Formats: sequence, C-alpha cells, structure tokens
Amino acid sequence: MFSAELIKLVKRPATWLLLAVALSLGLVFTYLIPYAGYAGGTGGVRSERGLPAMLPDHLVGNSIGGLPVFIGAIALILGVLAVGGEYGWGTWKTLLVQGPSRLRVYAGKLLALAAAVLVLVLAIFGVGALASALIATVESKPLDWPSVADLAAGIGAGWLIASMWTALGVLLAVLLRGVALPIGLGLVWLMAVQNLLSAIAAPLLSWVATTQKGLPGPNAGSLAAALGSGTDTPGVSALVGGGQAALVVAAYLAGFLVIGAVLLKRRDVV
Repeated sequence: MFSAELIKLVKRPATWLLLAVALSLGLVFTYLIPYAGYAGGTGGVRSERGLPAMLPDHLVGNSIGGLPVFIGAIALILGVLAVGGEYGWGTWKTLLVQGPSRLRVYAGKLLALAAAVLVLVLAIFGVGALASALIATVESKPLDWPSVADLAAGIGAGWLIASMWTALGVLLAVLLRGVALPIGLGLVWLMAVQNLLSAIAAPLLSWVATTQKGLPGPNAGSLAAALGSGTDTPGVSALVGGGQAALVVAAYLAGFLVIGAVLLKRRDVV
C-alpha cells in the first residue's frame, strides 16, 4: 500500500505544483524580497540590519519559519488531496474491494504522506541553503553554516510541524468526505482564525491568551521560534518553550491520526 500510494503522489501533478508553490513562497519572502529591500536601501543607502538574517548561519530558522502558517497550509492541502480525492473520485470502493483493510490503506497513505512531507522540508532547506550561500558570496560574507546537530533538529522540527498540518488535512478529509470543504475550513483556521485569536482576542481576554498556548498553531510557531525563526514572521511567536511546543505538536499529530483512523474504520466511505 505504501508503494502504491507513493506512486499516486508522485504521478499526481498537484503534488509537484504544491511543492513548487511552497518553495517559491519560501524563496521569495525569506530571501528575494528582503535582499531586494537591503540592496535598494532607504534613499539609496544600503542597510546592514537585514543582511545577517539572510546568511547561512540563519538557515534553520529561515527554513522552518513558514511552516506554522503558509507552508503549513500547503501541507494541509496535500493531506486533504491524498485522502479526500478518493471520496471525490469514488475510488474508495474500488480500492477496498481488492482486499486490503481500511486501516491498511490508511497506513499506506500516511507513510507515503510522511515521505512526501520529508521531501518538502528537505527541499525547503536545500533551496534556502543555495539562496543564502549566493547572497553571502555576492556580499563577500563568510559561509558559516549551522552545526549538524542544529540542522538535524531543524529538519526534525520542520518535519514534525508539516506532518501535523498534513494529518489535520487527512482528518478533515475523512470527517467531511471530500476535498473542497476540508481545504476551505483548514485554510480559514490556518490563515484567519489563528491570527485573529493571537492579534485581537488574546490581548483582550486572558482566558484566550491562556487557551492558545495549547492550540496547534501557536505551539508550532513557538517551536519554530525556539529554533531561530524571527518572531516578526506570521505565526511565529515564543508563547511557550521549545520542549513543550514539540510535545504539544506531537500530541496533536498523534491525535489527528488516531481520530482519522477511527472515523475511517467505523463510517461508510460514501
């Protein structure tokens, strides 16, 4: 099942489109626009303030900074398409009548998605490394790379965050048995509700400020902040410590997967 689902993901054009969008977002907003602002300067004067954040030693923070919101939304869409597409195409029956159990199919999809998300995170790090190295070379700055341990921690944290959002997409697809509505609701939560809670509700209501420390988005943002992402990045804020954030994100990942498995096993697929 893993091989079959992996082949489906590789052959699906939407998978490559989502990868291209994610890499483009990271490259444009993390490197191209900031460097254009630095190179242009204010009134023709080049400012050194923004340059250090684009150099190779900030690779980890720059690479995972988009995962709590924007690139996380790409991961959520990937999860919805991988599972919700079966409802839209009416292929669940075709799949299950051939013999594999629902949970076996579900596990195959999850493993394939885990591999795809890891490739996404590695690609983000790879593009970031190339961009930061090019900027450092052009500006005659040293190529000071993060340590192997820091890179491993960053890749692991990025994989964890992206996997959580993918699992949420899978759960929404199983719950709502489709593609359009799960994507719509998921994006509303990621792009609007989380930001409204943090920017408007939390400063006014203490119980909202306390509650959001247990929500998936703020914990994903706290994990990214703990590894060097700038808190001026949307969705990144050091509300809790990195250790707690990692545990909460992992708990949400497991919870989304288990609830999705229970729903898929007990409910009709049509």
